[in-house]
Amino acid sequence: MKNNNIKKAVLAYSGGLDTSVIIPWLKENYEGCEIIAVSGNVGQGDELDGLEEKAIKTGASKLYIEDLTEEFVNDFIIPTVQAGAKYEKYLLGTSLARPLIAKRLVEIAKAEGADAIVHGCTGKGNDQVRFELAVKHFAPDMKIIAPWRQWSIKSREEEIDYAEAHNVPLKITRETNYSKDKNLWHLSHEGLDLEDAGNEPTYEKPGFLEMSVSPLQAPDTPEYITLGFEKGVPVSLNGENMSAKNIVLKLNEIGGKNGIGLLDIIENRLVGIKCRGVYETPGGEILFAAHEYLETLTLDKLMMHKKQELSVAFAELVYDGLWFSPLREALSAFVTSSQKNVTGTVRLKLYKGNIIKAGVWSDYALYSQELATFGEDDVYDQSDATGFINLYGLPTKVQAVVNAKKGN
Repeated sequence: MKNNNIKKAVLAYSGGLDTSVIIPWLKENYEGCEIIAVSGNVGQGDELDGLEEKAIKTGASKLYIEDLTEEFVNDFIIPTVQAGAKYEKYLLGTSLARPLIAKRLVEIAKAEGADAIVHGCTGKGNDQVRFELAVKHFAPDMKIIAPWRQWSIKSREEEIDYAEAHNVPLKITRETNYSKDKNLWHLSHEGLDLEDAGNEPTYEKPGFLEMSVSPLQAPDTPEYITLGFEKGVPVSLNGENMSAKNIVLKLNEIGGKNGIGLLDIIENRLVGIKCRGVYETPGGEILFAAHEYLETLTLDKLMMHKKQELSVAFAELVYDGLWFSPLREALSAFVTSSQKNVTGTVRLKLYKGNIIKAGVWSDYALYSQELATFGEDDVYDQSDATGFINLYGLPTKVQAVVNAKKGN
């Protein structure tokens, strides 16, 4: 049945299989509806090439391509690195991009006077939640259309059939039909042979990896890099001052050629399904490692351990689509405060998929060689430990005495 209530809709458009098929489907099912496509540029690279022509050819009235790369790095990626937030070792590449894209979708939908926002997320995935919670945050009364939860198409193979029947050009075939998401932080791979947890990823197969190489194909000589941080923010690479965005891009290049940042994981989706994915995050893996290394030098024990504890909560909020939540904002305020002394330089050695620590320096270092040394020193009286242990162990001693009296 035709739906005549929606006269103008804004579509989150990537030009991939899902969103390419959605445009003609909307034209068929929402009579007279104008479709405005919006592509958030979060670093997809050549995936944006020819997108406007394709969108209009398949039925959109116009296409916005919004450069969100600086905001993506500065306001989403870096705060997450500072938090040390990983979801089951996943560096949250897709999770971080979705709320930002949705925010811009709402802004354009309001400016265009649209009746609805449309996305191509499946009913099994996490992205539907991430998009829609962000939309609800900025436009609580905006109608959301999710074709995967409405149409009769049941698989990506049927989507390809639909696209071919409607003359929608595709860059994929049934044999290369991985579900992928790419931005300047990562590339994810799902589907096809990866759905069988017993299959090894084809890292050495030409064309499978795009941001990285297999560690087996990486150079036989290690590469050293130095990263400079100010208050937990990366500010220089190999002695050259750069923006955080350019540092990430350069680290992708360096890490990729050294086989860094590959992750094969069976993760727990928000909707209750376990799924298997392969991620490429070369620059991100390096940045996380360097930041964590510097924190070991500059954070005290209580701060470090509380940060590690809260990083799990932070990661779950991001993964579950709750970036725009009071708790995430409160956790970010704590993280920002924790970073005031996370300033210094880190040296790392990269070799065939490995990140090897090679030195760390900071004017705010809490590590003292004089205190830690096993050699002779004049700053620590080892006999002081006797009184400390007696006081620290007093509850244990009292409990043992009580247990002995009770025959326990």
